[in-house]
Amino acid sequence: MRRFVALAAVLALLAGCTSSPEPAPSPSAVAGGSPDRPNIVFVLTDDLTMNLVASMPHVRALRRTGTSFANYTVTDSLCCPSRASILTGKFPHNTGIFTNGGDDGGYAEFHRRGHENSTFATDLQKAGYRTALMGKYLNVYQPKKKIVPPGWSEWAVAGNGYAHYNYDLLENGRVRHYGSRSTDYLTDVISGKAQTFITASVAARTPFLIELATFAPHRPYTPALQDRKSFLALNAPRTAAFDTLPTNPPPWLATRTPLTAPEKKQLDVAFRKRVQSVQSVDRMIGAVQDALAKTGAGGNTIIVFSSDNGYHLGEHRLRPGKQTAFDTDIHVPLIVSGPGVKAGATVPQPAENIDLRPTFGDFAGAATPADVDGRSLRPLLSGESPADWRRTALIEHHGPDLDHKDPDYPATNSGNPRTYSALRTTRYTYIEYSDGFREFYDHARDPDQLQNTAITMSQQTRDRLHRQLAAMTKCRGAAACQESAR
Repeated sequence: MRRFVALAAVLALLAGCTSSPEPAPSPSAVAGGSPDRPNIVFVLTDDLTMNLVASMPHVRALRRTGTSFANYTVTDSLCCPSRASILTGKFPHNTGIFTNGGDDGGYAEFHRRGHENSTFATDLQKAGYRTALMGKYLNVYQPKKKIVPPGWSEWAVAGNGYAHYNYDLLENGRVRHYGSRSTDYLTDVISGKAQTFITASVAARTPFLIELATFAPHRPYTPALQDRKSFLALNAPRTAAFDTLPTNPPPWLATRTPLTAPEKKQLDVAFRKRVQSVQSVDRMIGAVQDALAKTGAGGNTIIVFSSDNGYHLGEHRLRPGKQTAFDTDIHVPLIVSGPGVKAGATVPQPAENIDLRPTFGDFAGAATPADVDGRSLRPLLSGESPADWRRTALIEHHGPDLDHKDPDYPATNSGNPRTYSALRTTRYTYIEYSDGFREFYDHARDPDQLQNTAITMSQQTRDRLHRQLAAMTKCRGAAACQESAR
């Protein structure tokens, strides 16, 4: 525990391509956005955990000037399903995207199902916004096929950009290769393109949305050259859950033996590199803010920071990975700052990544389709507490992952659970696996999720939770999904 406190103290001290014809700018568009129709900058990281925010001074500043969500979760702790939910505002059971590839996931399935025709990008473009996606899209997307989905005015997207060097971007209708020079580092490249896009949008007097989707800090956790010698004394946090199994663990976890010395060393190196790799993300946020200020758009821009899923590093004896329903994997940062957003506030109500699409639409004055499962977060961002807000979040996952080509394929002992669905509230997490096994963790008494008390639940409680889970995994549309989540 002393090591974790010391680590926290150290960290605390550290301080385009045209896709489809655009509609004409709205008559109310004013110099890159207005109080009624603000610009939106959405920074979506890959595998970023709560414990990395302490090393990101610009993100910490956003937290001070904006609103943080204490109970924001993703619909699945895996890249493609989560990003599909963000784009469409729908749960995995309504997108059909549960994995990173195959017939229940990946870019090809997302495309085949027609989801690209209805996303937050199509909503905002129809409302007169210029839209841009730069960085990562969906797993197995290939730039060489030169496909730009509907809704995007500008497109600079990589396929396999995890190494941050030697990758291809589809940009301006052509594929461009980037090599191994320091200036080719992917996060820095999209940062530069974002600044150019902002300047052009403001000059065109058009409101804009830009998604900056980094590959950082996804493994191999490649830092920029300038960051490779920083944070060399850091180790992975030793929380109460580190190298500790919960009581009555699920079968996929029950046989896990204590972490070995080499495994702990690997975890320390991974954490150090992850901290190093997010420094470029933090600098990108600062550079974007500078560009907004220089163009006069800073006061009319909402900045949203989040991650597609979390990541575990030693908790519950697991080697680096994700895909579990533990908070390490599903509970991620959501920080929003800008006009109409309460400063220095923390929202306790449950929120999910399905809420981002209707939130963007709400700010932009864009219509959100009725089949979207999420709900606008705008009332919560302004300091309101709607009486009818959901009390429960839903997580859905298909497993185990057997695709060795998947960049998220779990290494030995990194966690590869079978199919499950879960409920998470401010008070507890409840999980049901496809084989009937159940977990229940009381957040107040057991914040590290080490006491699975499902076996002691009354039959009445067990039946109630099962009924709610069944209802939530079948809901369609905001009204039905909101009702089942109360």
